[in-house]
Amino acid sequence: MNRNLTVAALAALVAILSILITSPINPFAPPPLPSSHNHLQSAKVVPVAGAVGPESLVFDRNGEGPYTGVADGRILKWQGDGRGWVDFATTTSNRKECTRPFAPELEHVCGRPLGLRFDKKTGDLYIADAYLGLQVVGPNGGVAKPVVSEVQGHPLRFTNDVDIDEEEDVIYFTDTSKIFQRRQFISAILNKDTTGRLLKYDKSSSEVKILLEGLAFANGVALSKDRSFVLVAETTTCQISRYWLRGPNAGKVEVFVKLPGFPDNIRRNSKGEFWVALHSKKGLIAKLALSSSWIGKGLLKLPISLKQLHSLLVGGKPHATAIKLTEDGKVLEVLEDCDGKTLKFISEVEEKDGKLWIGSVLVPFLGVYDL
Repeated sequence: MNRNLTVAALAALVAILSILITSPINPFAPPPLPSSHNHLQSAKVVPVAGAVGPESLVFDRNGEGPYTGVADGRILKWQGDGRGWVDFATTTSNRKECTRPFAPELEHVCGRPLGLRFDKKTGDLYIADAYLGLQVVGPNGGVAKPVVSEVQGHPLRFTNDVDIDEEEDVIYFTDTSKIFQRRQFISAILNKDTTGRLLKYDKSSSEVKILLEGLAFANGVALSKDRSFVLVAETTTCQISRYWLRGPNAGKVEVFVKLPGFPDNIRRNSKGEFWVALHSKKGLIAKLALSSSWIGKGLLKLPISLKQLHSLLVGGKPHATAIKLTEDGKVLEVLEDCDGKTLKFISEVEEKDGKLWIGSVLVPFLGVYDL
């Protein structure tokens, strides 16, 4: 495409941004999904005082919690209404500069814990820290210790999520990109980076094996109830892939489900069903950007802030979407907060005792929804 057309296209995108910011009716907002229920706006909000971005939510083997990782590198534990949050762990001991709730430029110093999982046998908490790799901290908390920080001699750049096979003492985790780090997540998507990986760590041998590579923004990971397969979210392509661990298809990978938006974490409930949190649905601008590399790269060159660029990609309308899937990838339920009245940009949905605990990588609170 010649320079004049490129300039014209970028000017058109700037005009679209202006519409998103100023117009009361947004023609670029993603539509509600068929058969969805706009019920998440009734969720209870639980503030995370002095912190931002409770990405992942997990309960310990005694049912206490949830625990969550926040943007300044801490792991917090919820002690219940009236008692609030308490510091449980950190992913690094070097915390002199880690005084602000949100400071992306310091994430590589303070750590950025994303996916969390407890090993129910040992009580240890495994942490996927975006910058520091796979880590572990004991049942009493403290400073986490490294488990895997490099693969094949190269440092992990964007560790994202984790799940544990407690019977086999095996940990599955994702490395989103070999090129981009967490604070560059928009660049990773718009450049259509496909260097993500699904990895397997054997606790007994301390060996790491690459199960899948060439993934488009490898994100959430979840083991099936019978441990026959593991799911991995590919955020850029809006799909979840299934990697077979056992049975006649062992070692093979297939598309588990195509989604109407960008999946983040996947969490299995007690029935073996899966809850998928969508960071957002895929609006018109996102569809255009992912259909053509020059549009995506052109967006990155616009003279706008990352916040405005993010707004373009989500259609200028904050919202929340959670999808429940069967073990075969069929949609069972879609819950939304279509207007972002209570929840938006959700990252994880954890089902426990008739409630959904809902995290977000961008906001200073989590949500609790009664099923």
